[in-house]
Amino acid sequence: MTKLHSFPDKATSSHGDSALAERLCNEVEGDVLFDPASRGRYSTDASHYQIEPIGVVVPKTADDIAHVIAIAAEQGLPVLPRGAGTSQCGQTVGEAIVVDVSKNLNQVLDFDADARTAWVEPGIVLDQLNAFLKPHGLWFPVDVSTSSRATIGGMTGNNSCGARSIRYGPMRDNVRAIEAILMDGETMRFGEISDNAATAALTERQQSLVAGLLDIGHREATEITNRFPDLMRRVGGYNLDALMPDGPKPGPWADATASTTPLHPNLAHLLVGSEGTLAFSTRIQIDLQSLPAHKVLGICHFPTFFEAMDSTRHIVNLDPAAVELVDSTMIDLAREIPLFRATVDKFVRGEPEALLLVEFAGNDRDTQFRGLKQLGELMADLGFPGAVVEAVDPEFQKAVWEVRKSGLNIMMSMKGDGKPISFIEDCAVRLEDLAEYTDRLTQVFTKHGTTGTWYAHASVGCLHVRPVLNLKSNVDVQKMRAIAEEAFAMVRQYKGSHSGEHGDGLVRSEFHEPMYGGRITKTFEEVKDAFDPAGLYNPGKIVHPAKMDDRTLFRYKPGYNTPPLQTAFDWSEWGGFGGAVEMCNNNGACRKFDAGVMCPSFRATGDEKHLTRGRANTLRLALSGQLGAEAFTSDALHETMKLCVGCKGCKRECPTGVDMAKMKMEFLHHYNKRHGLRLFDRLVAYLPRYAGAASKIAPLLNLRDRIPGLAGLSEALLGFSSKRKLPVWSSNPFRLDETGSENAGGPEVVLWADTFSTYFEPENARAAAKVLGAAGYRVHLAKSRARP
Repeated sequence: MTKLHSFPDKATSSHGDSALAERLCNEVEGDVLFDPASRGRYSTDASHYQIEPIGVVVPKTADDIAHVIAIAAEQGLPVLPRGAGTSQCGQTVGEAIVVDVSKNLNQVLDFDADARTAWVEPGIVLDQLNAFLKPHGLWFPVDVSTSSRATIGGMTGNNSCGARSIRYGPMRDNVRAIEAILMDGETMRFGEISDNAATAALTERQQSLVAGLLDIGHREATEITNRFPDLMRRVGGYNLDALMPDGPKPGPWADATASTTPLHPNLAHLLVGSEGTLAFSTRIQIDLQSLPAHKVLGICHFPTFFEAMDSTRHIVNLDPAAVELVDSTMIDLAREIPLFRATVDKFVRGEPEALLLVEFAGNDRDTQFRGLKQLGELMADLGFPGAVVEAVDPEFQKAVWEVRKSGLNIMMSMKGDGKPISFIEDCAVRLEDLAEYTDRLTQVFTKHGTTGTWYAHASVGCLHVRPVLNLKSNVDVQKMRAIAEEAFAMVRQYKGSHSGEHGDGLVRSEFHEPMYGGRITKTFEEVKDAFDPAGLYNPGKIVHPAKMDDRTLFRYKPGYNTPPLQTAFDWSEWGGFGGAVEMCNNNGACRKFDAGVMCPSFRATGDEKHLTRGRANTLRLALSGQLGAEAFTSDALHETMKLCVGCKGCKRECPTGVDMAKMKMEFLHHYNKRHGLRLFDRLVAYLPRYAGAASKIAPLLNLRDRIPGLAGLSEALLGFSSKRKLPVWSSNPFRLDETGSENAGGPEVVLWADTFSTYFEPENARAAAKVLGAAGYRVHLAKSRARP
């Protein structure tokens, strides 16, 4: 069990050191985090909402989850399951006990390669799962753009979809069964029900639950058929169609998918998309697919956005695996990001207003290349000859997809208070209506004095469109409400879906009644009551919601302010230090484990506290006074920043450009002005000044790690951890006169022997001088050793 620092300036809240926290500490193995900073870090996700939780538990085992639920049920406290915290609609924030499964509950529990199924824990990350499956020629194909950090549990709760849903369907089509804990503490397995034998092993309470749910499906079948949009991309509300007597009845769009439509009700599909409001998933059985042996990519260029949208309905007839939109705003912003500039310059020709990335994938190479050729012919027939850039090299394709997958963060890299805001980004319409819908929606933006950014899933009529608004402004919050109401009314006219991938959360739940009607909305409430009569699982989502524009729930609440600082660095490009910190949009790209550098301290600890996002959130809360008047220069914030190693990985790899190393230096400037330098800091900073003298007593200094007790004494007196050995001082340091000067006529080179290669590892400096001398160089040694 871990208990973190409290910020001394903020009075201990009703949650901080409460009896609840103590009881949880005693009954769970995992971390119990009730201090203000930890609660602050878990009060946000990738949405614009911020709600402080009661506390946070990071369970080590499923038994920990059961203990948390039992305690919460006993005390009438809400529980909120959480994975990577990348939800865009506020699903994973709330005044509840937040249970973060991402750190420890992340294993493959059972795997059957022949049956192509696996049981996994909810905290396993999609990319890590697919890395496990790849040697077996398999993958889990719900390939969301946040695959480097999205957990299977979060994807299940959200009913995620991804770029290739036109072929593989959404999450519900790829989940076979779920084991979950009900709020009364019972564990229940949810899956397909084909006969009475499936319920024989259930308890009386569980049998009653199943019978009631099946009765709802039978009773409401006609209303469900009439009111639910006949689209793949419908993830709003509960999947009531999973309860219908013969299973769901998808439209013609399902014919092309690789998934199998259930012939009977599958109660697991009711949990998919339920956003943690019905039960707490602890084991998830998923269906797997064969990895396609060959892929090719065609990048279609369009002079106008409307023409790109109008062409999509023709392109999907070529049977692509994906058709993804990239608009000109995303292209321009990506060019400003060093990580993506070279790739964009390679695949974008001229100044298109929109691109469609069209992928063909399968086991036959010739078939995929034939599809690419047909794409070029189709584009010519549509009036765009020579407008397809072909990407057949796998590495080039991967680089292009990385730009697309970073779409959200690229859009959010806009500097200033105005940002592309997620609230209508998920609407889906039929392809024949897509061009007209997007044109009309653009007119709505113009009417309200703003513009929108567009990208994502053209193949299924679900575009991530985000109006640019400043949610610190009441005027723009009012615009958000007006745009939402007009956009959703338009979607209803097209018989589309107001929630096509990212779920409901706090953004869209209030719009269920105008979308589905009063009867279906009441049925949602009936389902919630059947599972969770006390309403303790993630309340306020899907049913009984708050208003989406309630600013008291926003990250930037009324009165939010970051006072100006006299900074050490120039932050004017971001409108000040606070503006630079606010560039973090919480999308969690820093949580990746599989590539790049960002973020090494998180990779070592798995803790939100030691994540670029976690540090940025803590800085923002401290700067804005939400952690107390002196929080910005407190010891608790110093503890939060401590493990940032200054690698600059985030500066390059964070698409919004959060430079935590520079921010740490700014923080330390202010912290040290208040507290002064510690002896530990001085010993490290001034090492080059005293190293020469210290090396004369090297044998004595080296006793620190040889005599028991001295390491502990040095930790107490000097601050050097006793858990870590210190570098060994050399009794024979490298000298300035050790040169390769015998090569009088050779080319000259300067060798800089720094403090460590001089006083701790002189053999490296001597070897370098020897190699250079043997190569014929005349070696000069730099005299200054001003830095370590």
